[in-house]
Amino acid sequence: MRFPSARAALAASLVAGVLVGGCAPLRSHQGYVIDADLVNSVQPGVDTRQSVQQVLGKPSIAGQFAPGTGGDWYYIARDSRNYGFQTPRVKSQITIQISFDPAGNVTTIRRGDIEQVASITPYGKTTPTLGRQRGFFQDLFGNIGTVGAAGAGGGGGGNRDTP
Repeated sequence: MRFPSARAALAASLVAGVLVGGCAPLRSHQGYVIDADLVNSVQPGVDTRQSVQQVLGKPSIAGQFAPGTGGDWYYIARDSRNYGFQTPRVKSQITIQISFDPAGNVTTIRRGDIEQVASITPYGKTTPTLGRQRGFFQDLFGNIGTVGAAGAGGGGGGNRDTP
């Protein structure tokens, strides 16, 4: 009976290690690192924009769509996981929304979780647009003859306003 050589055993163990390693989950964290004690220290009616920024730092997103109000700051933390080359899937998300009045004082603090994550499905491989459909040859040869054409603003004739 013949036993495999040490090289063959090493090669087999390396291949097995790579295959098993491809099945290990890849975990990632994106965004703000939330410290519950710091977030709980922010109080409505007591803190201002300046004190919130000193305690929590700059927000992930600053809302600008509420004219006449002080605006909102969002602190977002997301944990994702995927296997191999799959698209990452969100496992948990925490969103902290801090609203301000026009004077810059904190009015409300809201917390959200993964249920607020919107699931979108892109439409195919191209974005639908209105207008003319161009084929391969129109894309490839469509600009021939337009460089320097009159009225194209290229290197053609001079400016009409100057003598």
